Amino acid sequence: MASVGLGGLQYFAAVSGNLAIVSDGMHYGWPSPTLPQILNNKNSTLCISSQEGALMAVMPLLGAVIGAISAANIVDYFGRKKTIILTSLPFFFAWLMVAFATSALHLHIARFIAGVADGVTFTVVPMYIGEIAEPRVRGLLGSSCSVSWIFGFLLINLIGSYLSIKTTALVSSSICILAFVTFIFMPESPYYLLMRNQTEKAKKSLRRFRAHADIEDEITKMQIAIQTSDKVRGNFFDLFRIPSNRKAIIIVAGLRGFQQFSGTTAITFYAQEIFKQAGSHVSAKEASIIYFAVMLVMTMLSSSIVDKAGRRPLLLISMTGSIVALFIEGTYFYLENKTSVDVSNVEYIPVAGLLMFVIFFSIGMQSIPICLLGELFPTSVKAYALCMADVYYSLVATIASKFLQVMMDTYGIHMAFYGFTICSVAGLIFIVFVVPETKGKSLEEIQYYLKGERPEKYHIEMQTIKINGEKEREELLENV
Repeated sequence: MASVGLGGLQYFAAVSGNLAIVSDGMHYGWPSPTLPQILNNKNSTLCISSQEGALMAVMPLLGAVIGAISAANIVDYFGRKKTIILTSLPFFFAWLMVAFATSALHLHIARFIAGVADGVTFTVVPMYIGEIAEPRVRGLLGSSCSVSWIFGFLLINLIGSYLSIKTTALVSSSICILAFVTFIFMPESPYYLLMRNQTEKAKKSLRRFRAHADIEDEITKMQIAIQTSDKVRGNFFDLFRIPSNRKAIIIVAGLRGFQQFSGTTAITFYAQEIFKQAGSHVSAKEASIIYFAVMLVMTMLSSSIVDKAGRRPLLLISMTGSIVALFIEGTYFYLENKTSVDVSNVEYIPVAGLLMFVIFFSIGMQSIPICLLGELFPTSVKAYALCMADVYYSLVATIASKFLQVMMDTYGIHMAFYGFTICSVAGLIFIVFVVPETKGKSLEEIQYYLKGERPEKYHIEMQTIKINGEKEREELLENV
């Protein structure tokens, strides 16, 4: 591994770490091919009601709250590497429970356990990748978390649509084993090692990630980031007490909230049910597989261009297209279910509308909010920040999913899509006025921006650290 050139190990580490997120995505996406098989199916031993199905779908979100809170305390104790390795175990046992489940209760427990692992995974993996990636590729590697999650959705829809529930679960458990075996060989985050005052180990780790010996400048930047924090290990209240952290919270909470209230997670939970209601000539199984395949391809495209195009332009394009697609979708279902208008000649619109939604949504809103999670918070509070972000995500995704189910059952699916449209319009306004551009900036430069300080001050700090003279530092700062 140490011989990998041009910093290639950071790519391998990201791929290996993201296997945990692939498994997570498979757990989240599992209801899409499975619910139609067991929902009100009296011939199945796993027959469940609509209410039980709704609870089963969102159970991982509830478990994620506990997982995220736990992660905030263990990720700085055990380290990023050990924490990622440990997440493989609950994912694996959850699949075994699904494979041998004989009641809805067993499924609820299994998915709750997977949710706990999810809370840990989405706290530590973006953190680890953000800390090991060079600025020139941090957008690409940070966005890979979303790519991996969506790949998990696609994979479980492919497997689950054509295999039995038991076989699907057993096959899926192999991803957990692969994640465990491969990540053992990855280095620990140099940021974490510096937090533990293990400077030589941090340098050794960074050399492996960068594949060259000249890492002194980068190590110095990391030390500045840690030493200039109020404390090497902050506390939860620093997220709200320090103005730059509050600004980061507003950005992340807004993006993640509008991301979920555009309906993305709710739609993925009920993808096959939505396509079944649409009555298209394309089968629900085929349509959902196409949906997740397009989502995967477009998110991969977004990840490959985010470091060149920038975060803000992609977010603006993404949200604008999503608004149009959601409005079209809602209007079709309104005309079909609430009017006498004949829509038999345009039955392709629901599938085309959702594909349009997933194309535009995946360009920016799918991956960039997660990428920003690893960029906006300083090391001293990053564990708490990602924990809170995951808890927050779980809550808003649960509300959005419940909103879709209640609207479908009570008022009609068109009302759900109109609601998602209105939220997306609000999200577009938020992006325009609040979300900053972080393209090409180091993690340290981003902190200077959030503090409202000029870029020149950051470069002066770097110069004076090298000069290592307090007098020179004061003179330079006075001239800015």
